[in-house]
Amino acid sequence: MIRHYRRMNLHFRAALATDVGLIRAKNEDSAFAGDRLILVADGMGGMPAGEFASDIVVRRMSGLDEYDGDKPIDALVTAVEAANDEIATAAEADPERVGMGTTVTAMLAFEDQIALVHVGDSRAYLLRDGELVQVTADDTYVQMLVDRGELTRAEARNHPQRALVTQALQGGPMDPYSAVLLLAAPDRVLICSDGLSDYVDDDDIAATLRACPDPQQAADQLVKLTLAAGAPDNVTAIVADLAD
Repeated sequence: MIRHYRRMNLHFRAALATDVGLIRAKNEDSAFAGDRLILVADGMGGMPAGEFASDIVVRRMSGLDEYDGDKPIDALVTAVEAANDEIATAAEADPERVGMGTTVTAMLAFEDQIALVHVGDSRAYLLRDGELVQVTADDTYVQMLVDRGELTRAEARNHPQRALVTQALQGGPMDPYSAVLLLAAPDRVLICSDGLSDYVDDDDIAATLRACPDPQQAADQLVKLTLAAGAPDNVTAIVADLAD
């Protein structure tokens, strides 16, 4: 007997929630939640430069929601590099934008693959069978100390330099992390800015993702938890369910 296997065509059922928080005057986070591409970019460098940098990333990468090539990781990395080059050009053209930058964490669904690219400290999480796993490592000074065994994860959460990133899209050299994730329906993923992950612990994030079957309800509730925790930073969350 000849067996015919159907090729999966994964996509996201994604929902986005964002808030300026309780202290900041403007939201420097930018995000995109499409059918096949989801991403969060957290701008830095002061207003309006941070907002401008994160917007460049979304504008450069959002077209990948219609990607039809066969190398999704290469497409993601190329788009990140192009955004980094544009940030460099924009900073050279306007002295007020010197030093601006942004994080980026993005996932692209293509056939039976989920490609991931990551720079900075915006996180990606996976919820599978009720268990939450962080699938990105923060590009931060405190994460480096954790990796060396000099800090515990609990100590890192309250470290005064926890927001010090070791790389970002700032127009200079960088080394994006990229990977293919072995995901399938009904896996759930979360991409968020550090405005969420710094102030809501992983146990509460996991409980919310388990309790809210609708992605929009889950994203909205995560933002509400951040606001209840004081929300000194902008907060953005994309909750996406894998569907075939």
